[in-house]
Amino acid sequence: MEPKKGATPTPSGGEEDFPLSDKVEGPISAAIIAAGVGATALGLVTTLSEASTTVQDGMQWSDSVGPLSGKTVLAVIVWLLAWGVLYAVLHNKPFETVRALVISLVLIALGVLGTFPPFFQLFA
Repeated sequence: MEPKKGATPTPSGGEEDFPLSDKVEGPISAAIIAAGVGATALGLVTTLSEASTTVQDGMQWSDSVGPLSGKTVLAVIVWLLAWGVLYAVLHNKPFETVRALVISLVLIALGVLGTFPPFFQLFA
């Protein structure tokens, strides 16, 4: 007897009816990758702000918060735009969430690097 499409073998040797290949995980993947894009945007804006006083002055949207106000607002805008674009591209696609998680973790690592003081102070 051939296994059903998407069936997963169980430890007892039987089959469990669990359609993995038919799941559309595009919207979930879009949200996961967008989070990484937003984190990378924050790291990039932080590094650019340290590298240029013009950028740093332009990031000061609130006097009580300082340049952090512009950095975070821009990162959130990039995150939302990335989420919208990725959702539009992936919403009917069976994009694997594991691959999206790996992509997002790499992007988050880049974002953390960009907000790490010994790194961004190299550009000051």
